[in-house]
Amino acid sequence: MKNLSGKIAIVTGGSRGIGAAITLKLASEGANVVFTYQNSADKAQALAAEIKNTGGTAVPMAADSSSPEDLKNVIENTVKQFGKIDILVNNAGIYVGKPFEEYTFEDYQLTMDVNVRAVFLSSQEAVRHMPQGSRIISIGSNMAENAIGPQTTLYTMSKSALQGFTRGLARDLGPKKITVNLVQPGPINTDMNPDNTEFADFLRTRMATGEYGKAEDIANTVAFLAGKDSNFITGAFITVDGGFNA
Repeated sequence: MKNLSGKIAIVTGGSRGIGAAITLKLASEGANVVFTYQNSADKAQALAAEIKNTGGTAVPMAADSSSPEDLKNVIENTVKQFGKIDILVNNAGIYVGKPFEEYTFEDYQLTMDVNVRAVFLSSQEAVRHMPQGSRIISIGSNMAENAIGPQTTLYTMSKSALQGFTRGLARDLGPKKITVNLVQPGPINTDMNPDNTEFADFLRTRMATGEYGKAEDIANTVAFLAGKDSNFITGAFITVDGGFNA
């Protein structure tokens, strides 16, 4: 019996990078996984096929996380197909980096729509279909507690908001036995943040391990929080950053 057998999971932004690793891990633990994608249909289909070939179930759904209508449709379609939601992983996010005086209102709006509003709306819609023992897990950033340099203001602000959201929602949903936690990655090797650049070399100097993390490091943490062994963990921030914030 796998750890998540019979569970229904949603992973937003689940076709690439950290999201794809989370989708793969939850499926490998027995969950039926619905994952969203926006501009990477080919990768989404390939990921779904990979999971199917190993005996798992993964359903890709196109959705723009800045669109409330798209997010609501993902929740509704998941419930229509599977009848419930046990695990929601709010993974989709964006980074807009500029000198502070060059940010536009559109930059602000998009960042907050994807990194904060989408988390709020997806969680609110999902909770309506979650039984006791369900899980809400959001992917934040270690930068919520340690802005590493300039041109990070919008991103840092948005990820800090997830800390307050996690604390408050954990209190709201505690009586329903639904846990709410925040995973805060540090430097992780993905196509958006590769480990073979000059900037990556600088980041390594700030890390206790001196090494970039792997997407699987985040996926393993999410899978633990999604499983039965994490029943007494809620309202927590788990930073997975190789000691960057130590």
